[in-house]
Amino acid sequence: MSESSQKMSFTEKYKELWKFIKFSFAGASSSLVELGVHMLFIKVIFKDLVAQKIDNEILNMIKIDSKGVLFSFIISTTVGYTIAFILNRKVTFKADSNVALSTFLYVLMVIFTILANGWIGSAITGFAAEKGLSGGFWDLVIKIIGMAIPTLWTYPLNRFVIHRHKKENA
Repeated sequence: MSESSQKMSFTEKYKELWKFIKFSFAGASSSLVELGVHMLFIKVIFKDLVAQKIDNEILNMIKIDSKGVLFSFIISTTVGYTIAFILNRKVTFKADSNVALSTFLYVLMVIFTILANGWIGSAITGFAAEKGLSGGFWDLVIKIIGMAIPTLWTYPLNRFVIHRHKKENA
């Protein structure tokens, strides 16, 4: 092993892994803020609207069944995804590509992710219920699996499509 490779830091030696770690940290951080905002809005700000039920198949699929939940979801999701976008653009990938295009592509990905997560969550929950895997621990496992699956497309899209670097002119 050469002397220069021995002196390489972890972040230099494993650049892609380090990006994925930062991406995961940005996602976890923004998810915690999103959860806090959601709980604040649903329990305090929009608590009276939680009783006003919504009967919409698509919204109900992603567990939005009242005006209070809908408004809380829209605000908290916007806050969470905005934080994730900024952290990933500035810290994780240090992107310098067109901000408007990156934002547009990110919004498309978010819409797809919300709908896919609703469908995936319903499918996993249904499967688990058929197998008798529900309640307590299993609900937590199902939620974690449902949260992890979108990483299969969100990391590659963020890394290679949304938060790119401008190509250098030779």
